[in-house]
Amino acid sequence: MTTEAGTSPKTGPLSFLRQVRQEMARVTWPTRKETTISTIMVFVMVFVCSVFLFFTDQIIAFLIQLILG
Repeated sequence: MTTEAGTSPKTGPLSFLRQVRQEMARVTWPTRKETTISTIMVFVMVFVCSVFLFFTDQIIAFLIQLILG
């Protein structure tokens, strides 16, 4: 619900905490397996990106050495 100026109306502390509890009850937390798989995928992607950037840097450095001499 919004007011004329487009701002939300004031909420009391108890009402706020009640709303927070309701929202926390709706959260779907990942399982241990989902968290583990996601973590492994992050490490794999970091490794792949770092290898790509390493080789890209080496190629650019080689080309600059060729040009400059």
